[in-house]
Amino acid sequence: MTKVSGGKSVYGAAVGILMLETRFPRIPGDMGHAGTWDFPVLYRVVPGASPDRVVRQRADGLMDAFIEAAASLVRDGADGITTNCGFLSLAQQRLAAAIQVPVATSSLMQVDLVNRMLPPGKITGVLTISASSLTTDHLAAAGAPLDTPIGTTEGGQEFTQAILGDALALDVALAEADNVAAAKALVAAHPNLGAIVLECTNMTPYQAAIRAATGLPVFSAETFVTWFQKGLSPRAWRESVVR
Repeated sequence: MTKVSGGKSVYGAAVGILMLETRFPRIPGDMGHAGTWDFPVLYRVVPGASPDRVVRQRADGLMDAFIEAAASLVRDGADGITTNCGFLSLAQQRLAAAIQVPVATSSLMQVDLVNRMLPPGKITGVLTISASSLTTDHLAAAGAPLDTPIGTTEGGQEFTQAILGDALALDVALAEADNVAAAKALVAAHPNLGAIVLECTNMTPYQAAIRAATGLPVFSAETFVTWFQKGLSPRAWRESVVR
């Protein structure tokens, strides 16, 4: 019989997700909808971390709460930590230093990598829930170029208002329309765009619609965390006989 080692309370869920404290609906594709993932995850809600406080107020005064929640996920069994808000790139260094496991705070961390994959002359743009709140500090913390083109759903009818306002209801069709319109405006303003990274984890349900409307590759929290999980829990390949 194979001998195995213990030390965790929960097994089989390598990724721990730090959740904002919210009440808005989370539909399939959203990071906070457990059915989004093809693998088990662990969740922990950070008390007081409202969308407005994290996005518009830079998570001021919340770092200790995020560190405590991350540490509790690691104690339970998580091998790596992520968050459900791209604006938490600002927390990357402090979280990684405090909990001593791999940390992937923000979808924005994909921007530099995607840029390296694009043909010469093409660049990556970011679609965010709040361009008025996204600063060069957030980009720098994620390792993204400070001149990255930014598009936003702030001028839309539903998405930004519902998510940042923590509404009890969400008109999914209007939210999708906001995301598609913002993406098309971003592409129109920057003809050299070669790909789009979605800052907001709540944008992932509309990723396919954005791809269809713009014709560009679209990277999201789902693509980022799936990649992250594959490193934490690699597939065990079995030897096969070639016949």
